[in-house]
Amino acid sequence: MKPMMTVADFCLRGFLPRCACLLACLIWLVAAMAPAEAQSRANTQELLRQWLQNDLWPEARAAGVSASTFNTVFQTVSIEWELPDLVPPGAPKPRERRQSQAEFRSPGAYFAEQRLRSLAATGRQLAARHADLLGRIEARFGVPGSIVIAIWGRESGFGGARIPHSAFNVLTTKAFMSTRPALFRGELIAALLMVERDGFAPGDLKSSWAGALGQPQFLPSSYLDHAVDFDGDGRRDIWRSVPDTLASIANYLADSGWQKGRDWGFEISLPPDVVCAQEGPDRARSIIAWERQGITRISGRPFPAHERRQDGMLLVPAGRNGPAFVVTPNFYVLKAYNNSDLYALFVGNLADRIAFGVGPFKTAWGRTDAMLRSDIARAQRTLEALGHDVGGADGLPGFKTRRSIGAWQTANGLTETCFPDRDLLQRLR
Repeated sequence: MKPMMTVADFCLRGFLPRCACLLACLIWLVAAMAPAEAQSRANTQELLRQWLQNDLWPEARAAGVSASTFNTVFQTVSIEWELPDLVPPGAPKPRERRQSQAEFRSPGAYFAEQRLRSLAATGRQLAARHADLLGRIEARFGVPGSIVIAIWGRESGFGGARIPHSAFNVLTTKAFMSTRPALFRGELIAALLMVERDGFAPGDLKSSWAGALGQPQFLPSSYLDHAVDFDGDGRRDIWRSVPDTLASIANYLADSGWQKGRDWGFEISLPPDVVCAQEGPDRARSIIAWERQGITRISGRPFPAHERRQDGMLLVPAGRNGPAFVVTPNFYVLKAYNNSDLYALFVGNLADRIAFGVGPFKTAWGRTDAMLRSDIARAQRTLEALGHDVGGADGLPGFKTRRSIGAWQTANGLTETCFPDRDLLQRLR
């Protein structure tokens, strides 16, 4: 009796098309790899168990976590293999990613008008529905309701966004084998303390893929420090309670230094003869002083009388290639919630749309040359070598990089734009 012919035999004798043979080989390869991968993941899960008991438990116990809480939480925890930036035990540390795409885009891409309009329309409805609640929150914390509603909308779509992950699965995975384990280790301990002190069941803690919790998207440490029980039920519930969610956002901003009665900032007209390299929170001056340089509000309205003698800071997030602002210290409080100029501008503009019915910024965001973040980082290193403080060569042109570019352009007889472009990158090679 002749042996049965295999798929390989058919391929070798030319009885099957090449594409069918390639598909068969791929299926065989995946099938051969699956047991090895499963074994590798099983081994990693066992290493996780050892790490929990021998490494994390002593730290958790010292922080005030009981053995009962620790064992209950980790009884069912498993690794979330689909999370980004994971480095399993024994795997080589990833090299710095070589960027091959034009990843740096105009800041204007952040401000999708359709989305802002939709959030503003819903935000106005919710501000009216919760007017009494927002009034009580502002009376206690000093933060306007429009700002609180805007953050609520930006972070979780007013509570409508799916928050599908187990926070303990996410935080444990990232603390055990991510590229930033120290950060997530601290947040994992904080989450354990939430169970220990606030009586949460482990399954109650739902998070984003980054470990941010609930409607305000607090990390566990922020929950411990800033969450508020505003509905009086004895629980700080930022998943289901609107009063707790909104009051917790306001308390976060108040604890971060929100100045009651002040705005977040104003879009301005920046005259050509005003140096854009004056940008930054460390170069604050009174708004009257900015007016003396010829800076005015782009709306044509005067700066509010109560603001004019207060400090303001120049902000040019796209250099001369987009809107310019004079911002108040409250702008930097918004950045404490999410450390991004564009995030704070998004929230500020959304809050103004909700409160005053305004639209987009008057000045359009200009087009940006196609650039790699790695190219911008190289230019930052060149500027550092020339003695400029660019705030770190991270490929993102923050205010220190923007003003360093402006200062370098002026020193070299170039038009001051305070923003990178391809010509600048070539000159700084």
